[in-house]
Amino acid sequence: MNKFIDPILVLVLLLNFVVLGASRMRTLIQAVALQGILLGILIALAHGSLMVWVALMALVTILLKGVVIPRMLFDAIRDVVIRREVEPLVGFIASLFLGAVGTGLALLFSQTLPIARSDMGSLIVPAALSTVLTGFLMLTTRTKAITQVVGYLILENGVFIFGMLLMEAIPFLVELGVLLDLFVAIFVMGIIIHKISREFSSVSTRMLSELKE
Repeated sequence: MNKFIDPILVLVLLLNFVVLGASRMRTLIQAVALQGILLGILIALAHGSLMVWVALMALVTILLKGVVIPRMLFDAIRDVVIRREVEPLVGFIASLFLGAVGTGLALLFSQTLPIARSDMGSLIVPAALSTVLTGFLMLTTRTKAITQVVGYLILENGVFIFGMLLMEAIPFLVELGVLLDLFVAIFVMGIIIHKISREFSSVSTRMLSELKE
């Protein structure tokens, strides 16, 4: 089953570019949902044998990352009546360029790292690095709070991919810990989005400057 790992990681990388180049909120959420489903599939493939707890972990990952959290984000954009990111700090073309450069550097330098595992495919480390970079770009260059939540999800997906390298040492705790951190962060960001929307009738983080005394 390991032969399918690299093709799935290629799809994860392509979804990173979709996220960097899209302005519509629904497209962003759909992309991160699909990425979450792919990561759930990766868990099953990376373990080799589909034991009960592995299947359960994969199912929980797919449900949380691919269904529950995207549904929460869809509800959020419906409640605040926002459809797209209009004024990013860095344009979409520039974001795609930065993402391409980052992915190229990740592919280049990952070969020198001693943490790569051949049994998990050659793209596991560059995919993790590139996904973390994509999430960081979304967090720092987008102004809508919901878009930044998507950026956090993408960044966490990159950390999640890195965690797969440690499965042999601490298989269950790594994955469960990441999922719990993610769930807590989503609830916190949900509270922030609600507060911004109620106080300013907007979910742009630029409005936070008005909180200064």
